Amino acid sequence: MSLAQQQELESKYVMGTFARKPVEFVSGNGMMLTDDKGKQYLDFIGGIGVISLGHCAPALVKTLQEQTAKLMHVSNYYYIEHRGEVAEKLSNILGGTTDSGEPVEWKTFFSNSGAESNECAIKLARLYAKRFGNGGSTIVTITNSFHGRTLATLAATAQPLKQEAFKPLPGGFIDVQQNDVAALEAAFANHDVCAVILEVVQGESGVHPCSQEYMEAVRRLTSENKALMICDEVQCGMYRCGVPFAFQHYGVTPDIVAMAKGIAGGVPMGACAARAEVADAFEPGDHGTTFGGSCLAIAAANCVLDELGREGEIERIEAAGEHLAERLTALPHVKEVRGLGLMRAVEFDDSVDAPALVLAALNAPQGLVLNYTGAHTLRFLPPLVVTNADIDAMAGQLEKLIEA
Repeated sequence: MSLAQQQELESKYVMGTFARKPVEFVSGNGMMLTDDKGKQYLDFIGGIGVISLGHCAPALVKTLQEQTAKLMHVSNYYYIEHRGEVAEKLSNILGGTTDSGEPVEWKTFFSNSGAESNECAIKLARLYAKRFGNGGSTIVTITNSFHGRTLATLAATAQPLKQEAFKPLPGGFIDVQQNDVAALEAAFANHDVCAVILEVVQGESGVHPCSQEYMEAVRRLTSENKALMICDEVQCGMYRCGVPFAFQHYGVTPDIVAMAKGIAGGVPMGACAARAEVADAFEPGDHGTTFGGSCLAIAAANCVLDELGREGEIERIEAAGEHLAERLTALPHVKEVRGLGLMRAVEFDDSVDAPALVLAALNAPQGLVLNYTGAHTLRFLPPLVVTNADIDAMAGQLEKLIEA
């Protein structure tokens, strides 16, 4: 079906929650996407950080074909193959040590999305506070954060423009500026804080990493006040920043970690992992899901974790991220390049119109799939299989478009 036909059908039958770009993708392979006319595009947004192994990665396709032919879904009333294995693999890569030097054991709830994972984290934090913690209910969030579009995660998303139309929102959330330790200390002094939730690298606001001082302060203050540290790693986790989770760059270990996007390479899936003693606040009936942790999603995640866990992958991703940062820094009109690993943003001066640049890249003879997060800011979340040659091709094309 042609792009024009799809546009007509969607305008009539699909809710208009996205301002879609004028292209219809019909196939993909590795870093490349192909549209309905056969034109190819180099993809540097990867389904918003989802396509970990590249489009239609052979190992993942084979896994899904085999699992689909065997069993796709039963429900969480029963045990299924590989769910325990995937949870164990997540526990191993989350890592960390207890105060006594023992390895941290993690338990995982499997969901379908990042918002659901954060919703689980919010519920678990408040329940833990009531049953085992400090009895508080206030959750501190970070200004300009993004945690999802359900009512609770929208309430945690400290962006008034996104919240206004949906008020009244659930209460019990306050926000402080990112990397402002004094403001965080004041929040603990003046509120019954049960948890702090933060993106280690803010994504939707334009790729802003937390500082070392701030991460250490969050860990210190939550520990001193018997509160919980929640890391929203939905976008920055799953090897996106090189190491399995971005918090591992800072030498601190949180209590709860939310993840999604790249965990299953394109199959809808999320997960909320917590230290075992925190996770044990949940009892049967406290939380649940129909589709979360399905046979298909678990099989996909098992494959992705095996592929990304191969020897040398962390070093390869970090090296690619450094090369991407270098090439972005060398572009004309650049004010700043931010990020970690293969989660990067470039902020241009006022002469560069980022939304117009995204459209120009899409329409160029050799198409580029890019993303903007602000009037002068581009965000890059390429598939983790990206090579230096891919980065060079993108940067060369982008430079020509900027100077055109």
